[in-house]
Amino acid sequence: MLFLSTLRIYFKKMATSNHSSVTDFILEGLTKRPDLQLPLFLLSLGIYVVTVVGNLGMILLIAISSQLHSPMYYFLSHLSSIGLYYSSVITPKMLVNFVSERNIISFPECMTQLYVFLSLAIEEGYLLTVMAYDRYVAVCSPLLYNVVMSHRVCSIVMAVVYSLDLFGAMVHTSCMLLLSFCGSHTVSHYFCDILPLLTLSCSSTRVNEILPFIIGGVNTLVPTLAILISYTFILTSILHIRSTEGRYKAFGTCSSHLMAVGIFFGSITFMYFKPPSSNTMDQEKVSSVFYTTVIPMLNPLIYSLRNKDMKNALRRVVVGRQSS
Repeated sequence: MLFLSTLRIYFKKMATSNHSSVTDFILEGLTKRPDLQLPLFLLSLGIYVVTVVGNLGMILLIAISSQLHSPMYYFLSHLSSIGLYYSSVITPKMLVNFVSERNIISFPECMTQLYVFLSLAIEEGYLLTVMAYDRYVAVCSPLLYNVVMSHRVCSIVMAVVYSLDLFGAMVHTSCMLLLSFCGSHTVSHYFCDILPLLTLSCSSTRVNEILPFIIGGVNTLVPTLAILISYTFILTSILHIRSTEGRYKAFGTCSSHLMAVGIFFGSITFMYFKPPSSNTMDQEKVSSVFYTTVIPMLNPLIYSLRNKDMKNALRRVVVGRQSS
């Protein structure tokens, strides 16, 4: 919360130095149809509760269960933190749209929301890449796993991931702050995203339109290639395992991660790398709902339901409470 407050103060100072006449925006919301407001509110609220409980539960379970103190679950706890931040930054504002006629967000708050959203998106992409490398070491070099993926190495890797996401988000947001917003201030979205904000600018947005393809392309292409290379080696190693049970067990350690990778990168690619002529705001909203609301809810379900260690740790915690 202190970090978000600092960001708001920073963006407020930047906004005062900008010659934009807009001091706040109105978020249009997910839909304008009155008959869908209540059902969507209840659905979104339910997803939000499941997301918070699921991700917070994963973080706490990994923290208190000694058998889960390994690099794989260390990275998984960070992934759950991303889902928790996603839901806390974006979903509450979306819920306001369903129960209020005008959902107003100030310019500094809008820029803060944009910055945090971009930072989390970039962080998740690189974190999934690190998790793919972790699975590669576990399957292809199990005897060296504790050496290669030591606590010090994991900490350094996460520091690099945080540096990359903070830098990428700052570049996007800083360029957005250089634009002038002097016309309509109704954002055709349920949160402050790049493309809806660019349509409101009354200055040249050419640089801002190119940035998602450059920075977004790098932050998508590099993780995708790294993940593909990792799983190429993983698949080769699995095929060399003679026993069917051994192959199934090795593949089982990677299946949850593969599902999370496919869902995340698939939705991001659909959102930002479509031809401009095929862009419609309804499609963008649906895609945005998927990776800002649905994916953070699915990740803890995917990893917990398909992971025996997580089930056993949860069972021990429940049994321990009942016995005490």
